[in-house]
Amino acid sequence: MGTRASLLITCLVDTMYPGVGRASVAVLERVGVTLDVPMEQTCCGQMHQNGGHPDDATRLMRRTIDAFRDAEVVVSPSPSCAAQVVEHYPHLAERSGDAGLLREARALAARTRDLSTYLVEDLGVEDVGAPAFPHSVTYHPTCHGLRLLGIGDRPQRMLRNVPGIELRELPQATSCCGFGGTFAVTNADVSTAMMDDKLKHVRQTGAEVLAAADSSCLMHLGGGLSRQRAPVRPLHYAEILAGVPASDGRLPKALRAGAR
Repeated sequence: MGTRASLLITCLVDTMYPGVGRASVAVLERVGVTLDVPMEQTCCGQMHQNGGHPDDATRLMRRTIDAFRDAEVVVSPSPSCAAQVVEHYPHLAERSGDAGLLREARALAARTRDLSTYLVEDLGVEDVGAPAFPHSVTYHPTCHGLRLLGIGDRPQRMLRNVPGIELRELPQATSCCGFGGTFAVTNADVSTAMMDDKLKHVRQTGAEVLAAADSSCLMHLGGGLSRQRAPVRPLHYAEILAGVPASDGRLPKALRAGAR
């Protein structure tokens, strides 16, 4: 396709779930996208903003804008981080009173996509040529993607094209998992209760795999599944599209060699 994009990898993926980053690269390169990953990027500032520290979030926004200044389009495997750029950067910039920063924040917001939107809407691709995944999967639509970015069923549309997959509907799918960034720390009891409700519905499906678009929500839910000793594996949908086995969080050797 001759398309170029820059990857907003997110600090959580970079430090804790690098397999999600490698899977995103593998999928994007498979459909003909030439990628670069600016090394200057760090955190988007979402956690700082959620925690009531807008000045710190603004400093991180400035760094992110600088890192992606030359990017034609910015793609992220995390709708929550993409939503921070698209929805919240313009507000942070406006709050700063810096007219130039506001122009740059709006420009970056207009060029930023979550992975599913970029693939399905920008590139028009629903079948990414994924290898067979002969497992039952239920999908949790995470809040930022659902409510702020409006990604709808784009991830599921791609998953339905994976050979051998069985998608099972998740009861009360649109309810929050309880993570909410700092909410899970400052309101631990409420967060845990919300997670327990979500996991009850996940287990009702009998699915082998719980998929979602945000590694943060999967971290939260995956911890709960582990404590419950539930036989359900959390996987980012990009990992399924890339060909990660349901029993192993590592990329197949061929994909590891091809990912940057």
